[in-house]
Amino acid sequence: MPFRDRLDAGRKLAAALKGFAGQNPVVLALPRGGVPVAAEVAAQLHAPLDLVIVRKIGAPMQPELAMGAVVDGGAPIIVRNEDVIRQAMISEVDFNRICELELAEIASRRRRYLGERLPIEVKGRIVIVVDDGIATGATTKAALRATRMRKPKKLVLAVPVAASDSLSKSKREADKVICLEDYEYLGAIGLYYSDFSQTSDEEVVEALARFPPAAKPDKKGAVS
Repeated sequence: MPFRDRLDAGRKLAAALKGFAGQNPVVLALPRGGVPVAAEVAAQLHAPLDLVIVRKIGAPMQPELAMGAVVDGGAPIIVRNEDVIRQAMISEVDFNRICELELAEIASRRRRYLGERLPIEVKGRIVIVVDDGIATGATTKAALRATRMRKPKKLVLAVPVAASDSLSKSKREADKVICLEDYEYLGAIGLYYSDFSQTSDEEVVEALARFPPAAKPDKKGAVS
């Protein structure tokens, strides 16, 4: 068993990322399971921690079919799957209607987890996106594409375990990928943890509370 739990995975992942210490990185976690992993990484790198919340935009009659995704981060970013939209003949009205519902859910989750904390500005900085593992890679892909649109200096994906095929595809989206264990036949991510119990909302809030919030801009636009 590679990892005892998410905290153990985070500490081991942080050791693999120690070269980024002192380079003023930002760590972004995919909630909920990615948060305890990312919190250990951020603590070891002395980096701020924020969330990147991804919601699938499911087709009207087939919610499991992703016609896109919406990702938060200050101004939410929409990633469209044009092939699915075209083949399923999805109208812009239907796409926008479902997108608005998912945006509302993202706003609700960000308030639940972060309260009034402002998103951390990532433009021009090294950004490390962290999750507890990658199976299909769909959520990871949306998170990376949206984060790229926020113009980081360097985009890094860091995970403890992943499916080899999904990991290979993720390398097209990130400048650097750090994965401690990858398997051709992954199965469920939880198989690689002794304890893979669900991360609660309370645990997410507690982990984020360990890190100071982003500075608020003053009336002239400068941060204080």
